[in-house]
Amino acid sequence: MFTLDYRDTGPIYAQIKEKLKNLVLTGALKEGEKLPSVRQMSKQLAVNPNTIQRAYRELETEGLFYSVQGKGIFVGGGEEAMENYRKEERQKMKALIEELKNHRHTDEEILRMVEEILKEI
Repeated sequence: MFTLDYRDTGPIYAQIKEKLKNLVLTGALKEGEKLPSVRQMSKQLAVNPNTIQRAYRELETEGLFYSVQGKGIFVGGGEEAMENYRKEERQKMKALIEELKNHRHTDEEILRMVEEILKEI
């Protein structure tokens, strides 16, 4: 599914959470798809089951996943959750643009930077 960067200084659960979120946002995990159990995922990633449980629980709280008693954890994602992530991403972009403007970059320079970066991707 994905691998972890053990050199990353952040908490492992946060890394798992971000990787799972990205799989949903990119469409690699589809709405209604069943996720590996906590035990399966902890074996696969060689981390404590509590770490997986925390990542799953936080993503469930955010509305990206949902659990069904006795069946497992599933990708919820719905449009509302996706819209929340788009709003988050927009806020991050807005903060970066404000920072660039504070550093006296013109609108034209910022647009040129974005266009150059888009070509690189």
